Amino acid sequence: MKSVLFVWGGWEGHEPKQCIDIFAPLLRAEGYEVTISDTLDSYLDRERMHSYSLIVQVYTMATITREQEKGLLDAIESGVGFAGWHGGMADAFRQSTDYQFMVGGQWVAHPGNIIDYTVNITNHDHPITAGLNDFRMHSEQYYMHVDPSNHVLATTTFSGEYCPWIAGVVMPVVWTRMWGKGRVSYCSLGHVARDFDVPEARELVRRGMLWASRDER
Repeated sequence: MKSVLFVWGGWEGHEPKQCIDIFAPLLRAEGYEVTISDTLDSYLDRERMHSYSLIVQVYTMATITREQEKGLLDAIESGVGFAGWHGGMADAFRQSTDYQFMVGGQWVAHPGNIIDYTVNITNHDHPITAGLNDFRMHSEQYYMHVDPSNHVLATTTFSGEYCPWIAGVVMPVVWTRMWGKGRVSYCSLGHVARDFDVPEARELVRRGMLWASRDER
């Protein structure tokens, strides 16, 4: 049986527990043993960390100790998958550059705040995006600093309406990468739980979790 650890906390504006309440049942339905934690100290239990198939983190901002960070990164490097969305993964631990190196990107802005924009599927062959079409979102459009080694699966283009100097910038929305032997999957959507009422947004995260845990159904 595959197993997953969900870790939530940090800034409550991203509704971390509400979002986990969406995705934990989806993985249970796929046959995963699910553990939910509200403390980063979970990362200190080396034996348990290395036993999971997948870690899903929803922990915006906050801080992580060197020991907690090492526990997480070592587990991923050994082959444990890591997946998440929006700021819960890519705006966590702003002072921890090793963590950001693993994720492959860091949030820096969302011009216009809650706006309408399009997500473009750019890779139609990957298990995370196969069969999905471009779709619209009404939420934050994340502007990010991203690692050029990421394997980008979906993007969004900035209109320049709110920041004219970024007009036409194409920004990754969904990517995968490796950290040692571990698979990492990220989706920038999901500012609040209702964003996952958009079927494509929910499906991108669901498939990303499966892919990161090497469960490509």
